[in-house]
Amino acid sequence: MTYSPEIRERLERDAKEIIGRYPKTRSALLPLLHLVQSEDGYVSDDGQEFCAQMLGLSKAEVTGVATFYTMYKRKPAGDFHVGVCINALCAVMGGDEIWDELSEHVGVGHEEATPDGKISLERLECNAACDFAPVMMVNWEFFDNQTPESAKQLVDDLRDGKDVRPTRGPKKLCTFKEASRVLAGLPDDLAGDGPSAAGASLEGLKVAKAKGWKAPEA
Repeated sequence: MTYSPEIRERLERDAKEIIGRYPKTRSALLPLLHLVQSEDGYVSDDGQEFCAQMLGLSKAEVTGVATFYTMYKRKPAGDFHVGVCINALCAVMGGDEIWDELSEHVGVGHEEATPDGKISLERLECNAACDFAPVMMVNWEFFDNQTPESAKQLVDDLRDGKDVRPTRGPKKLCTFKEASRVLAGLPDDLAGDGPSAAGASLEGLKVAKAKGWKAPEA
């Protein structure tokens, strides 16, 4: 399937805006891969061809990059892409148990989507939020201090179309395609919505303020 003229025109307009931010055209490859993923829900063959044409690269060069990074999907992700951290700290705090029960509950495994296209799952190596372990992400928004029960309820609520809010950050969830568009560098103006740090992340700052500690002056 190739892009329709209308979609192609829109993609080219966005791509030119993105490419214009870089001194070397090929440097725009990563955001352009997110751009085509925002259209297809994954980096399709057409998406790779589009990137190659816009950047003057070979299809092999584009494919090599697209298949290196795990954020670029090789098959369609669900509307809500759910990642469960199973790295060391999250694992010992219950991440492995969450993954096992959630995968069984949803009926799909790693990098697989439900038949209705609403949910896909991924085993994540680190969410960079160890102080909130075990942690999950939905379309790259944080859901902290999870349990197998809360994880299953979260996914059920997503499938039922209920209002689900991340623990930190924006007060609403975007779709996977919308998140990919933001990662392409086309903002949704929600980056500053809600706190990005809370709880355990701020304990060190509180101690420093209480003791009058300051960073060394340059």
